Amino acid sequence: MTEEEINAAALSDPDCPPLTEEQLSRAVRIVSVKGLRQRLHLTQKEFAERFRLPLGTVRDWEQSRVIPDVAARVLLTLIDRAPKLVEKTLQKSARPPSVFREEFL
Repeated sequence: MTEEEINAAALSDPDCPPLTEEQLSRAVRIVSVKGLRQRLHLTQKEFAERFRLPLGTVRDWEQSRVIPDVAARVLLTLIDRAPKLVEKTLQKSARPPSVFREEFL
């Protein structure tokens, strides 16, 4: 298909018209969690554990059941740009899980 034919087909689709320049300018780019995880050569479980995320949340993001909120998008962007720094920072701030439980008992 030529570019002209593609545009004509898009314009003729009433269910999914092309976005205007204004709509495109307001669009938010979301990091592909699956793509990010695969670039890091991690399983879902490894990714979740390394970055202290619930495994179910990682699965939901990857399967597009849930869109990451603003805070999650910031974290994912940081992981995308500096994964070792994020991992190191999280390790430094980590306390054993038992410490958290004792605080609330």
